[in-house]
Amino acid sequence: MTPGAGAAPAAHESLPAPTTGAALELRAGAMVWRREMLHFVRDPARAAVSLFQPMLFLFILGVGLARLLDESSAGGSAGDAYLRFVFPGVLVMAAQAPAISAGASIVWDRESGFLREMLVAPVHRSTLVLGKCLGGATVATCNAVVVLACAGLVQIPYHPGLLAALLAQLSLTALAMTALGSAVAVSIRRMQTFHTVLGVLMTPLLFLSGMMFPLSAMPGWMAAIALANPLTYAVDAQRRTIEAVIGGGPAQSTAFLSTVEWGGWQPPVALEVLLVAACTAAALTWTARRFARVI
Repeated sequence: MTPGAGAAPAAHESLPAPTTGAALELRAGAMVWRREMLHFVRDPARAAVSLFQPMLFLFILGVGLARLLDESSAGGSAGDAYLRFVFPGVLVMAAQAPAISAGASIVWDRESGFLREMLVAPVHRSTLVLGKCLGGATVATCNAVVVLACAGLVQIPYHPGLLAALLAQLSLTALAMTALGSAVAVSIRRMQTFHTVLGVLMTPLLFLSGMMFPLSAMPGWMAAIALANPLTYAVDAQRRTIEAVIGGGPAQSTAFLSTVEWGGWQPPVALEVLLVAACTAAALTWTARRFARVI
């Protein structure tokens, strides 16, 4: 692989030379991952701007709605519960923009000619896809960690176990969104079309994930669509992880903050995480198969 337009200069200099086929695949994947990370580190302004929208949702829209709920509730605790309710969705929103950018880079690399140079490397195409998606997911997770650091401001404790669990679930969700963006990218040749399709696709995925309001408040047809949305289970798993640590606090005592149910049965958090992982694996597999035909 030779440096081309948009390539990170000398990204492979410190990596050892491969000795076996597996080492060659690992080295190629690491190079692609490192290239995504270098782009992230060298452009902090883009990361800062991408955090503006989730912060706006949490600390302006969320706080406004929380105060409205406080005034309408008897005990005045519904507002704090609502902020904790929207927090997992805001975490996912913070990871969304950089996750999609990984897919956009595929379209950009194809237009600049760099993708053609990547594809002549003597490694499996799936290795290149996995390296790019892992790089995008790492960047997206780093972005969302900034919002996670604000957990104390919405009365979520800085419990080490809770933070580790949320970080793991967030990393998986970021990988799922990166895989989705890459799947769209390998099917579209024009950058303008890519952004239009992703905008149309991601907006309903986010709003139908139970991010801002529970599925129990949706009409039947909308709740059915939400149950088919993988992000619904990613958001719900994080929300229930938080509630498990908070215990019998306001989040559990507020009736409208219900969780996902299948015909009255509540799937366990582990099953929700497995569903997200299965959707991620399916998207990665499909993207790897399509990746060979992107030129």
